[in-house]
Amino acid sequence: MNAIEQCQSLVKTIYDQFDASHDFQHIERVLMNAKAILAEEPTADHEVVEIAVLMHDVSDPKYSTDKADEERILAQLDVSSEKRVHIQNVVASVSYRGGNELPATTIEARIVQDADRLDALGAVGIARTFAFGGAKGRALYDDSEEARFDMSEEDYRGKSTASVTHFYEKLFLLKDLMKTEQGKRLASGRHQFMVEFIEQLKNERDGKL
Repeated sequence: MNAIEQCQSLVKTIYDQFDASHDFQHIERVLMNAKAILAEEPTADHEVVEIAVLMHDVSDPKYSTDKADEERILAQLDVSSEKRVHIQNVVASVSYRGGNELPATTIEARIVQDADRLDALGAVGIARTFAFGGAKGRALYDDSEEARFDMSEEDYRGKSTASVTHFYEKLFLLKDLMKTEQGKRLASGRHQFMVEFIEQLKNERDGKL
């Protein structure tokens, strides 16, 4: 069993405990996105990218308050200490953090960040947003809320905004934050689909049938 297979077997039971927005199917889709970007980035380390994808939500603050699982799993993988640190740095750069994400300074970090953000866009991104909102008891929409564009990570994580507000605070911004050329191409159509969906949702809820 290689390190990627080893990692997959260790993380799956963790993701199986999460709601549908961050379950193992999410990880499988992000892997598929990462491989599509890797095809255009021949200098990237495939092993680092795939393990970082598998690891990237293990200690997500939305579900966990410590890094114990991440550190325990990494310690068991058959990779060098240098590569382990590289993987940790890639994982640390993935989270959006309300626009306060850590810089993606390597090609591997840029690939994993883009691959994860692609899964927050398009039809899947819409489904995940409402799955997460439902799991957390959030309203579908709230016209009294104003989208926040200048906030700390604590503000971003601390307020339970309505699901539609999340489109304005994060999802509609992601297209212009993609780091790789392939990521930018793939994000464009997914972004437009979300724009059209929100317009249709507004028309239906406003009685414009």
